[in-house]
Amino acid sequence: MKKNLIIAGSAVALLATAAFAADRSVALKKEIESLEPMKGIVFWPDQAKSQKNLQGSISLEFSYCLPCAVVKGKTDDKIDYDWSSFEKMLDDIASRGHQAIVRFRIEYPSETITNASGCTEKVKGATAVPNYIKANKSYTETYSEDPGGDGPTYYADWSNKELQWFYKQFYTDFSAKYDKDPRIAFVQAGFGHWAEYHIYGTTLKLDTNFAGKGYQSEFLTHLDSLFKETPWSISIDAADKKYTPIAGNKTLLGLKFGLFDDSFMHKEHDISQGDGDNEKNWQAIGTDRWKTSPAGGEISYYEDKDQHEFLNPAGLYGVTWEDAAAKYHMTYVIGNDAPEGSYATKERVYEASSYAGYKFAVTGYAVNKISAAVRVKNIGIAPLYHNAYVTVKGVRSEKSLKGLLPGKEATFTVAGIQIGDSESPEVSITSDKILKDATIPYKASLDGSAKPIEGLLDENGTTAIAGARILNSGNIGKARAGKIDLKGRNVPEKAAKGAYYPVLKR
Repeated sequence: MKKNLIIAGSAVALLATAAFAADRSVALKKEIESLEPMKGIVFWPDQAKSQKNLQGSISLEFSYCLPCAVVKGKTDDKIDYDWSSFEKMLDDIASRGHQAIVRFRIEYPSETITNASGCTEKVKGATAVPNYIKANKSYTETYSEDPGGDGPTYYADWSNKELQWFYKQFYTDFSAKYDKDPRIAFVQAGFGHWAEYHIYGTTLKLDTNFAGKGYQSEFLTHLDSLFKETPWSISIDAADKKYTPIAGNKTLLGLKFGLFDDSFMHKEHDISQGDGDNEKNWQAIGTDRWKTSPAGGEISYYEDKDQHEFLNPAGLYGVTWEDAAAKYHMTYVIGNDAPEGSYATKERVYEASSYAGYKFAVTGYAVNKISAAVRVKNIGIAPLYHNAYVTVKGVRSEKSLKGLLPGKEATFTVAGIQIGDSESPEVSITSDKILKDATIPYKASLDGSAKPIEGLLDENGTTAIAGARILNSGNIGKARAGKIDLKGRNVPEKAAKGAYYPVLKR
């Protein structure tokens, strides 16, 4: 992917000839009229496609993904890939103005894989381990007939050295190709059923039917070195010391992973509601992790009412979505079955999505002939976890909005521009990790009468001006050629069974 920024070296020359005028405040009136990207209520692709009236109320779609569906084999020490079905999924999601959350999984109880030649097809509960590994005589899977009542399940052979090598190399190759891709907002990773760090109902055998703790440490440390632009997350169930080495390990807890909770808002989710295992898991892996890495998840499927009623403004099990989201600083939550209940109106889904994650307000704006200063406050419940920049006249601030905490504000200086004495240039917030032509909306109510905020440059600001970054929007999100359709999809009811389309779990 080509870089989207160029250096404005010629901007220094402006200083020699510019006639300076006094700093002045600028009026700016804005309302947030569309949902911010990379936050909110999440649907699976088929639900998002079918709920046409709700497409503007969400910005994210989630899909399970299969390593075997994109792996054709191995030549020498390199994995052979065919990403066409994955590309098809990303383009499908982007066509609705949404971004993807992807989770590659190995085990999925009772699920049958079809239309993926690199996988074991038409076998209930087959793993998503590529066939080239399964063909190795040293590789042996185990089987459970009905773990936890979820149906037949095969388990990857985590004693196999080729599988261990493959899983790390797969993410190396995936991140190299997709880390900067604006179609992907978040990546989730893990082991076990649905990659959620458990195999409940099956006897745990580390280094056999579940990755050993030593290998998990290697794998997580490896992932932490790969993703620079796309946040990655693991399940809160990784707090279970029986399964993982994470809880209590300062080195692993220091990694930059976020968390997802696959049974959010169930009846006894919090300690105050009953057993509180979910809240205890959040606590064990770090209550402040949300300050640097995203908190997300999925509304519980323990009871049908959990998905159907979590948007009830009066609350579910005594807790409203807004209260739960604020407590855990949630950026997103999968609520795919919400439209089957009575609360998922266009207005309510938008309201719930808007409440999640970050939200920006411009609280000050000043300019002079050569620079602009924009003060931004995060009025949301979590930071933005992607780089984004205040942009004026096509020039970006050097400083990113990434990580600005709720309730905090900061001033962003835009340099290397020329502004007329009576000019009031538009302010936008841009990012290379959002879709083409999209910007991040914000609110502002400035009449221009306030004292100019600090942060503007003067004739001595040569260093900052020379380093200004100019947005080259022509390179963002160029059309990708060579796509092929994902063929033979079987779509029973609302959930597709194709290689990259999720099905109802539990």
